[in-house]
Amino acid sequence: MRLDEIPDDLMTKCDGCGALLVTKSWLRDFKVCSRCGHHTRLPAHERIELLCDDGSFEEWEAHLAPRDPLGFPGYEGKRTAAQLKTHLKDSCVVGRARIEGRPVALGASDFAFMGGSMGSVFGEKITRLLERALHERIPAITVTSTGGARMQEGLMSLMQMAKTSAAVARLQAARVPFISVLSDPSTAGVQASFASLGDLIIAEPGALIGFTGARVIEQTMKIKLPKDFQSAEFQMAHGQLDMIVPRAKLRETLAQTLGLLLD
Repeated sequence: MRLDEIPDDLMTKCDGCGALLVTKSWLRDFKVCSRCGHHTRLPAHERIELLCDDGSFEEWEAHLAPRDPLGFPGYEGKRTAAQLKTHLKDSCVVGRARIEGRPVALGASDFAFMGGSMGSVFGEKITRLLERALHERIPAITVTSTGGARMQEGLMSLMQMAKTSAAVARLQAARVPFISVLSDPSTAGVQASFASLGDLIIAEPGALIGFTGARVIEQTMKIKLPKDFQSAEFQMAHGQLDMIVPRAKLRETLAQTLGLLLD
């Protein structure tokens, strides 16, 4: 085979260690590096496909799309570009699904859409997801990959922190399970609201988890932080997580957990 006959997608470079991986094997491993274990960020629909029984996902609130309440310069163009890139109307996908036959209300954010940021539509979708889980008394599961609140929507975005947290409180008061899965990254306003309030909090290995970036903390507090500060492993060691689960085991772990909670 000549060099010009080698397919462009034959190999994939790991973003973690730089190793060249056979793309077919990398995809088989759910986009996890076989050398260093780096978990590549997944689009929302790939995440849902990974976790759910085949063909069981029924999307809710797919018609909701963000507006530009503040007339923020450049927001409309960035939003449109993100919609064309991801084929989503906003950074969060929610709906009903089944995991090993058990019904769940499932939401997943997509980092490729403006950093998975939470604006008014994201917050409304999560709130409606939790409210439907409460109404149908089925467990709610969210998977986050986000940089936090969407600055282009200002206070409208920050309001979603209180709104989603209140929805979680109502769910927990009714003793309906809520599981929060933190993937890379899970930060800022999302992590400071519903994502940190799960009855069970699970993280993927190596995920960045925290509120403010390490550099900002160091400059503000005039301190030096540990090298692995805000990693999933650091958070686990300091009691902020219930477990760290590799992507290949996540669906199985959720199914076992649902079995314990519901059977």
